[in-house]
Amino acid sequence: MKALHVITGLGVGGAEQQLRLLLRHLPFDCDVVTLTNPGAVADGLVDDGVRVTHLGMAGNRDLAALPRLARLIRTGGYDLVHTHLYRACIYGRLAARIAGVRAIVATEHSLGDSQMEGRRLTAGVRGLYLASERLGRATVAVSPTVAARLKHWGVPAPRIEVVPNGIDLDRFRFDPAQRLRTRRRLGLPETAYVIGAIGRLTAGKQFAVLIRALTQLPDDHWLLLVGGGPEESVLRRTAHEAGVADRVLFTGERPYVPDGSPGPDLPSLTAAMDLLASPSPEEAFGLAVVEGLAAGLPVLYASCPAIEDLPAHTASAARRVRGGPEEFARAIAEARAQGPRPRTTPDAAHHYSITRSAARLMDVYAAAVAAPSVSPSPQGVSSS
Repeated sequence: MKALHVITGLGVGGAEQQLRLLLRHLPFDCDVVTLTNPGAVADGLVDDGVRVTHLGMAGNRDLAALPRLARLIRTGGYDLVHTHLYRACIYGRLAARIAGVRAIVATEHSLGDSQMEGRRLTAGVRGLYLASERLGRATVAVSPTVAARLKHWGVPAPRIEVVPNGIDLDRFRFDPAQRLRTRRRLGLPETAYVIGAIGRLTAGKQFAVLIRALTQLPDDHWLLLVGGGPEESVLRRTAHEAGVADRVLFTGERPYVPDGSPGPDLPSLTAAMDLLASPSPEEAFGLAVVEGLAAGLPVLYASCPAIEDLPAHTASAARRVRGGPEEFARAIAEARAQGPRPRTTPDAAHHYSITRSAARLMDVYAAAVAAPSVSPSPQGVSSS
């Protein structure tokens, strides 16, 4: 099988890093096209031996990108096209059909109740999404919660497959020596109790909740924010105005898998934490929470379908927190009062092993390639 993955961008983000990890576990070679922003994950993919093409798309309405993408798909002779993220799903599915590829799979990484990848879910966004969805053979939801949202939108249930995000359990397994090295590298006091948070620094993640919670906790509590994004300057200002700037560390974007960049990678940073907190009220999966569990951390979260879709006993170290800074401060204090616990990996994290997710995706691919050509064609394009 020869497959092409089409993604909107390749900066450091959850969907982008998930694609890189996935390609390491698929049993055949794949190429990647990024419509925009060939960032750090693109460099990592190239280091992994993946051919990455930057389409140079100028914006959402750059219609000239469509024939360029269709031509690339046609000349590549691909058996299957897999699209990721909203813009890539719209353009990628249509380009694949124009190029004559019928085995089209899309993964819905970021569909919330009210937003998708930070964009408001208007009637126009939904209509365009559903029109392009009909051109594919399957839409992959990263959680049963996302599958339910897709059904509510109008995607037929038989076209939806649940394949959760996966994590590399070996990479996140706790290493006490790594913990000491990373904390020294970050300049953390030996007695610091480190609250970690992972994700794009955007308004929707609500990391300011944790900064304000820090003001209600003793001075030996520190906040480690792992990620980059447009809200970094706002969060730095919030920490300064709250008087806790000296206890908030910003690491910038950190890779999920080693890419040779300076600074600790994400698993090293989770090893340095004592607790992981995720105040985002609307998640499609909650990858950061699962990564925290894989590192053996207690976790506090506002929304995490990955955990909520499993029996409670599989993630006994995970606790849902409803509310703002006061509630998170109280939950953090209670977690610390319970004392340190063994840094073991719970069943919930094992449920999301990347090898398991890759095997389930291979089943989706096989069904898409084997299916007869009965799905509707774009206007003017033959389905023969």
